[in-house]
Amino acid sequence: MGWEPYKLDKVAHDLVVEAQKKPQDVLGQVYKMRTTVAYGLERFWGEQLRLEDEEAAYWKATWDKLVEIMKLADIDIPNLENPSAQISELWKFPQDDRKVTLAVLTQLCDCMVWWTQRYKKA
Repeated sequence: MGWEPYKLDKVAHDLVVEAQKKPQDVLGQVYKMRTTVAYGLERFWGEQLRLEDEEAAYWKATWDKLVEIMKLADIDIPNLENPSAQISELWKFPQDDRKVTLAVLTQLCDCMVWWTQRYKKA
């Protein structure tokens, strides 16, 4: 298996830049995202349902990017529209794939926090 650059920093940058364009301040959500990672994929995914408008869209965009990144690693994360089906599929998600996905999500959120800090000071 060869080395594959997943460009997490670039993805994080693009997510943060896009969030800056929104009318309300959604950048603060990234700190909550980073904290939620510790509670697992189900909780992280579910936050987009609890929130509204631009905040929910930011969580959804981050999840969708994670799904794309993990496909590069041959890990297919369930990404269903039906909430109960999605949660059910995430509970069945293989443990090894879950561990790798959580590690990548942690790093993605860390990169997003860094870019958020960078642009808040600019």
